[in-house]
This record gives sequence, C-alpha cells and structure tokens, in this order.
Amino acid sequence: MTHSQYWQHIYKQNDQLNSLLADYWNKFSGLGTWQFWLVLSLLVIPLIILWFAVDRRRIFEVFFFGYTIHMLWSYTDTVLSKNNLLIHQYFLFPDMPVALNLTASMIPVCYLLVYQFCTNHKKNFYLFALVLSLIFSIGFASCEKLLGMLDLRNGMNLFYLLLIDYVIVMIAYFATRFLLRIKIQIREDV
Repeated sequence: MTHSQYWQHIYKQNDQLNSLLADYWNKFSGLGTWQFWLVLSLLVIPLIILWFAVDRRRIFEVFFFGYTIHMLWSYTDTVLSKNNLLIHQYFLFPDMPVALNLTASMIPVCYLLVYQFCTNHKKNFYLFALVLSLIFSIGFASCEKLLGMLDLRNGMNLFYLLLIDYVIVMIAYFATRFLLRIKIQIREDV
C-alpha cells in the first residue's frame, strides 16, 4: 500500500468505528440507561464537592496537583484503551468513549482533596495516597467490573492498575513540590 492508501484505509476504518460507537452508545450507554446517569454523577458530584471543599488560599497549588493527575490519567487511559487493556464500556458521549468522569473529575478531585488535607495537617501524603490508590484500584475498579462497566483485558489486572495509579499520583506530587520550591526560590531572590 502507498502512503495515501494507508490513510484512506485508516479514515474508512475510523468512520466505521465512530459509527459503531455511536450505535452502541444509543443502545447501551445513552440517556435512557442507569449507566449514563451513574457516569454523569461521577463527573458532576466530585466537582460540586470540590467547589465547597477547596482551600481557596492555595487554589493554584492544589489545582495544579489535580490538573497534573487529570492530564496524566487521561493520557494513560487513552493508551490503555487504545491497546485494549482497560476498557470503560459506558461513557457520556459517543465521541468521547473514555473515562472522562473518572480522569477529569472523580480521581483528580479525590487526590486533590487528600493532598490538601495532608499538606494542611502535616499528614503522611505517601500513605494516604497509597490507601486511596488501593480504594480506587481494588475497591472501585472491582465494583465497576462487577457492574459490567469496566473490562480488564490482555493481562491488565487490578494490581497493575494500583501501580499505575500510585505512580501517576507520585509524579503529580513531585511536580507540584518542585514548582513550590521554584516559587519559594523566586521569592527569596526578589
């Protein structure tokens, strides 16, 4: 195949996949299903809680931490989904068949609030983050599997999910701490 023939074939397959996902969403994941409302609530409720619980004096630091988790989990989820390792079978929109409710809201908000709590009260963030990672990977993911909302395939398992989750949180934590050090250094230099 030539370069343009490959792309024509990719476009055709992509159109077929989009059509298939839209059809699936209309039949199994649309407004008339309880799964849609569960997914929507997992997107909206954490954001409402965040509105009332965030420490507004440290909002940029805390939101940077949560945003970093959101971005890392979004990219990770995209790669895992594309490679058929971690499949979320219910989603908000057919054009976005990813775990938007989890990667953009529930996971970052929960970790963000744990980070805020630990740094405000001088608690061990590593331990609290590990406990929350266990809750998400073992507890929440297991419930999703039982409800038929999550499919782990091709060797992916809950332990790998735990490792991925904890590594993402630690990267976000160290990135946030690094930026705080830079901020302190800039203030000292002025």
